[in-house]
Amino acid sequence: MSPSLVADTVALARQAESGGAHRTVLGLVGAPGAGKSTLARHLVAEVDRKLGPGTAGYLPMDGFHLSNAQLDRLGRRHRKGAPDTFDAHGYVALVRRLVEETDHPVYVPDYDRGLHEPVAARHVIAPHTRLVVTEGNYLAVDGEPWSRLRGLFAQLWYVEADDDLRERRLRLRQREGGATEEAAREWVERSDRPNGELVKRFRHNCTRVVRPEEFPQS
Repeated sequence: MSPSLVADTVALARQAESGGAHRTVLGLVGAPGAGKSTLARHLVAEVDRKLGPGTAGYLPMDGFHLSNAQLDRLGRRHRKGAPDTFDAHGYVALVRRLVEETDHPVYVPDYDRGLHEPVAARHVIAPHTRLVVTEGNYLAVDGEPWSRLRGLFAQLWYVEADDDLRERRLRLRQREGGATEEAAREWVERSDRPNGELVKRFRHNCTRVVRPEEFPQS
């Protein structure tokens, strides 16, 4: 991992307290399969290693996937992963809570790829946590309510990755979830690929671009 990525993330955690703010939020955005969650977890681990356990916390936007029951009700299950298949207002509200509510634990949902469902309260942000690293596909989108996020982030980094690499990862993700090779390819081409092209349109809203050579790739 690039030393500058780690150093800049540690600096954000330190600035949160020295600048008078109790907590700050770093956003990571990128197309599906770019490695956002891998990078987020690495950064949280590095901050904790350098500044102490619990200094950094993790918030995945995927925890705000609508349940399959709600997607079926809305007729959107075949589009799962598109912007309107998330509880975007709920995600924005939780990011705001993390900035404002620092005197008690805040519980954070996650997405379980085995269950194919969101899971409540898998993560917790402790009162002493200074930096929250959050990641997701649509953090830089201009439309409501996503655009409200940019006023809550200290910085928003765009995680870049080669399209062929991303799509290999996405097909593997589908196969690990039980799909056949044919079904995995069809899903990526029909859903993940257009969602990725949407994400790329808002790259200009980010404060930094993280290049593939700057963090672990697989």
